[in-house]
Amino acid sequence: MNIRRRQGHDPQGHSSALNDILFILLLFFLIISTLANPNVVKLSIPKAKSDTKAKQTVVVSVNDKQEFFVGTTPVQVDSLRPRIAAAISKSTDAEPTVVINADKQATADNIVAIMRAAHELQLRTVLAVDNNSR
Repeated sequence: MNIRRRQGHDPQGHSSALNDILFILLLFFLIISTLANPNVVKLSIPKAKSDTKAKQTVVVSVNDKQEFFVGTTPVQVDSLRPRIAAAISKSTDAEPTVVINADKQATADNIVAIMRAAHELQLRTVLAVDNNSR
């Protein structure tokens, strides 16, 4: 009987290039995810059953600490109207719209202050809601 171990090589695939490809893909998706929605203020907005889309000319947000933001820039209540007017002047829309992103904890007075400032500028306002009614 001839019982000997074979001295052959184990077949192995080279995976050194796989690390480079995965790193490049990871970097690509990280960059794209930050560019996907740059004007974001973290809010938990109210829910609604219907969904109405409006072109977002200016986004005004109120967070749970009752702080105002035009885009991502913090704004005081008394300078809300001039900041909205400045943002609208940069727009080329025929019918500019102010989208109100309000946190669930935002008071009605703050939402009305945004609506009043937009009404004085003769702008249309839309309240952004989450359409998941769960």
